[in-house]
Amino acid sequence: MSKYESPSSIHLSHLIKKTQEADYDGLLLTNVNNIKYVSNYNPQSFAFLVLSENPVVYATELDYENAKLNSQIEVRKFESMSSLNDDLEKEGKTKLAIESSLPISLYQKFSKDFDGKCDLTIDNIIENERMIKSYDEIVKIQEATKIAQKAFKDLDVLRKYDAGKSEWEVSYELGRLMREYGAESESFDTIVASGSNSSLPHSIPQHKELEAPILIDWGAKYKGYCSDNTRTIVFSDKQQEIFDIVLEAHDKTIKAIHAGMKASDVDKVARDIITEYGYGDNYIHSTGHSLGLDIHEEPNVSYRNDTLLERNMFVTVEPGIYLEGDFGVRIEDTVIVDKDSAHIIGDLPQIIV
Repeated sequence: MSKYESPSSIHLSHLIKKTQEADYDGLLLTNVNNIKYVSNYNPQSFAFLVLSENPVVYATELDYENAKLNSQIEVRKFESMSSLNDDLEKEGKTKLAIESSLPISLYQKFSKDFDGKCDLTIDNIIENERMIKSYDEIVKIQEATKIAQKAFKDLDVLRKYDAGKSEWEVSYELGRLMREYGAESESFDTIVASGSNSSLPHSIPQHKELEAPILIDWGAKYKGYCSDNTRTIVFSDKQQEIFDIVLEAHDKTIKAIHAGMKASDVDKVARDIITEYGYGDNYIHSTGHSLGLDIHEEPNVSYRNDTLLERNMFVTVEPGIYLEGDFGVRIEDTVIVDKDSAHIIGDLPQIIV
């Protein structure tokens, strides 16, 4: 990449080429992060982007100045759907791809407003492009992870436990530390689940004193890009037994990952190990997901997804065992896929003592 060529420019040129190769006149985008991905403009209100040889972003009056200041492509003021339709018709754009993440209600509105003048086809062109990260994106995800892990280390969960702090207090403090260290926000609502709450994969922090074990799932967002980790601190022999099984699944799965491997086969490695120990029915979610501008991106690492992993894809590896009403254990790291291996992002130990 030339030092004068921005990451958004690289994405833009790739997408224009792929759109043309698929015989579309353009690609219609409405998802905020998809628009940011190709234009460097982060919409704060409703916006459209028509991606073609001469791409244009349509911003509302409320956000027009913001768009003019930040967008690397032409900006027009959004007046109405009919005026957008007139622009498309004038420029001969009668065959458009639309992002596969488009809500069905918006797709129906487009179909009605375009009134047959424009052929709309759902396509995952941009979702596929976003799966493989550029150098700039890799650096941002690494920095987001560094911030999140430093905050976790400095939080000192065991000290909070000894002091009788609540799940909510720990969640709040971790979010504050991440912001203090450079995060613009949390990647998602931080999960602090202790005692029996840890058997709920998406437990919401409660105003109750920390109990054993303590499961924390957290991430930082840095310059738009997310990180994701989970650690579980165990106390009893039974909790340690389950922890050791999950850690084995975590480590062996990461060791198995390489470019050309199916996402479903990654899931199978973790699931088979946990099943061999008799806890297959207690592993109640997929093994991971990708991340980037969104905390959940494609490919999803599940038994249903046969996407082939490619170099510079990120995926989380987060096996877990959940004993209903008792406790749960999950260990999660984010890895970057390389030709023959995968590399963990960050340096946070899996065992917290």
